[in-house]
Amino acid sequence: MSDLGTAGSGAVLRLLLDGRPRTRAELIDLSGLARSTVTGRIEALVAAGLVVPSGEAASTGGRPPARFRFNPSARLILAADVGATHLSVALTDLTGTIIDRSTTALNIAEGPEVVLGAVVRTGRALLRRARRSVSDLAGTGVGLPGPVEHSTGRPNHPPIMPGWDSYDVVGRLSGELAGPVLVDNDVNIMALGEHATEYADVEHLLFVKVATGIGAGVISGGRLHRGAQGAAGDIGHIQAPGHTERCRCGNRGCLEAVASAAAIAGRLGVAGSADIVDLVRSGDTAATAAVRQAGREIGTVLAACVSLLNPSVIVVGGSLSQAGDSLLAGIREAIYARSLPLATTSLRVLPTTTPDAALQGAATLVLQHQLTTS
Repeated sequence: MSDLGTAGSGAVLRLLLDGRPRTRAELIDLSGLARSTVTGRIEALVAAGLVVPSGEAASTGGRPPARFRFNPSARLILAADVGATHLSVALTDLTGTIIDRSTTALNIAEGPEVVLGAVVRTGRALLRRARRSVSDLAGTGVGLPGPVEHSTGRPNHPPIMPGWDSYDVVGRLSGELAGPVLVDNDVNIMALGEHATEYADVEHLLFVKVATGIGAGVISGGRLHRGAQGAAGDIGHIQAPGHTERCRCGNRGCLEAVASAAAIAGRLGVAGSADIVDLVRSGDTAATAAVRQAGREIGTVLAACVSLLNPSVIVVGGSLSQAGDSLLAGIREAIYARSLPLATTSLRVLPTTTPDAALQGAATLVLQHQLTTS
């Protein structure tokens, strides 16, 4: 089965996702559904292996009622984080817990056939190691380092992905992998993963990735917001005040052209993020000052986001976030200087604490889709 149970079972399954065993009576009370409906859906979920018996509750007279719990290993999810120069693929259970993973160097510029072929091969290898088959997949989630049209999963004029524009990623992977294929940009995926793993109780969160490019994932009302076409959060192409540097998108003064790792590396005369991080950690004053100033530029743009969206948490990730406190200090400095006190009274600006946010977010994308449609 490619979905999580039969149609309509998602409401009952969602009540069991916390791992706590429940009786039919408890599920009826919590769901508000009729007894016959809950009984039928439990039977369907048990038949699919997604729910298993879990002992008996205390009797209040007569036969003790049976309890049921979620079985997260009934299906597996394939999660893929496609970066500019790397490919990470993981196999997770239905809670997003990583069972096995593989990361290899792979250039996105090699094109979709090469990269997606590697996703399939790696996924199949992970399944073999887990002694599972492709038919055990509940679906596949993929994060790409560029704009993605959410309704189709097709990249849309991605600046660092030659040959990928409008490519049918979903069709390519669906032909070889079971279950639905969900595709989104990498920052949205990371926002989902960070939120699900560390901030599930936070209703309003921004995840900001600072790496070769700059982008943001927007969680509002506890849900990821993509906008009309999936372009929400593209802060890297907001103009940084007072700047006219040429951006790879063709415009001038974009935040990405001013404060990204690529922009800083160009000014320092080094190759990329790793070199910048090494310089900052070694105490290089020029690199530290450059990263701090990049934080100020990013913070100036984020101050407008704070006024518009009023998040309670801003999480900063991406390769440049590994440079320590310099980037965060600059971001905080600008945000608190330019935002109204009401918007910043409880605002926290924090580094990411989820190293596998992209992979866990890709898994979360699949799980949320399945629970919404089942």
